[in-house]
Amino acid sequence: MTEAGETPLSFSERIGRLDADEHAPLYRQLQRALRMAIQNRVLGPDDALPAERELAEELGVSRITVRKALDGLVSEGLLTRRQGAGTFVAARVEKSFSKLSSFTEDMISRGRTPHSTWLSKAEGQVTPEESLTLGLSPGAPVYRFNRIRYADGAPMALEYSTVPAFAMPSPDFVETSLYEALEKTGHRPARALQRLRAVLFTPEQAELLTIAPRDPGLLIERRGYLKDGRAVEVTQSYYRGDAYDFVAELNAL
Repeated sequence: MTEAGETPLSFSERIGRLDADEHAPLYRQLQRALRMAIQNRVLGPDDALPAERELAEELGVSRITVRKALDGLVSEGLLTRRQGAGTFVAARVEKSFSKLSSFTEDMISRGRTPHSTWLSKAEGQVTPEESLTLGLSPGAPVYRFNRIRYADGAPMALEYSTVPAFAMPSPDFVETSLYEALEKTGHRPARALQRLRAVLFTPEQAELLTIAPRDPGLLIERRGYLKDGRAVEVTQSYYRGDAYDFVAELNAL
């Protein structure tokens, strides 16, 4: 916000100018500048970006450079295009199916402040279903995690995770991010299989997410695997349908 009589900052002054002498391509510099502006809340949800032509002229780059930079951020879910209106900072959280990342990483990259409320951290034995999914012997020890995930103080999802005990010393080893904890022990998933389906929230789930019972939601079931093929994570995440969008980039063969 500017004081009365002050000249508003130009868009390039808000996000920083590009450096033609820098090694990184100009479109990547622009992506980085916009990503940082969103993370630092210089650009907020639903803020409109200048038209591509105006942005190219102001930054001294080609429209092709601008289009390539914006296309990448749209595919990441940071920006959204509206027919006949232009390009805007995404208001709803958009999660890309093409990138294996944690909730914490997703929120920070989108300029949101994440935190969690732990409902339980527990050690137990693998169930018959988990045994098949994780490839563990009957009775093998596992750690289970249940929490509410928040962005900017608003509840976004319920998360239930199970990991084999070989992946970390104890359940308390996870402080904020499960993937961060797994990375510290060298057991962060290298790939994952995900399944998406629509659900209706139960009264118990709805109360935790401060929504109405039977409100629509999205369930993501994810199995994470190490490079050697061992399963290291099974997670069920129940996302609020009014706050989350899932996007995937598709390419023709």
